[in-house]
Amino acid sequence: MSRLDSFLRRLQAQRDCLNVAVAMIAKVPGPIFELGLGNGRTYDHLREACPRREIFVFERQVSAHPDCIPDAAHLLKGDVGKSLAAAQQRFAGTVALAHADLGSGNPPRDAETAAMISARLPAVMAPGGVIISDQELTLPQAEILPLPPGVQAGRYFMYLWPKTAD
Repeated sequence: MSRLDSFLRRLQAQRDCLNVAVAMIAKVPGPIFELGLGNGRTYDHLREACPRREIFVFERQVSAHPDCIPDAAHLLKGDVGKSLAAAQQRFAGTVALAHADLGSGNPPRDAETAAMISARLPAVMAPGGVIISDQELTLPQAEILPLPPGVQAGRYFMYLWPKTAD
């Protein structure tokens, strides 16, 4: 598969997972966390899909399209791990949706990032909240959700917080 085809499949998977998650959290109050702004595509999609929700973006260095940069109150600049750790008390148990798109294509670095996200997100997630990630996370308290039709296993990962009783 060409890199272009792979990129298109990733974007389609991302959009489809976001759309499913947005529908799932319709009755779950709380903000959205966007971990990684990139060029702002998913942030822009979430703004359109959730116009009444606050969206907080965590980004090390902003290089997004100017129309897709949140205002200063909603942009937490700097190391994502440190920013997320600092946000834990403020947002404890309130986040309805967390989307993490921080993969680098470097397996050791991505493993560190996934471990950091797995350690820090549980403290901020609201009951009934959804976590979407481009990296597989270790969240034993969360239910692994099926991916939307057409999304290849391993392309994206979705979790419901917390795991429902069996």
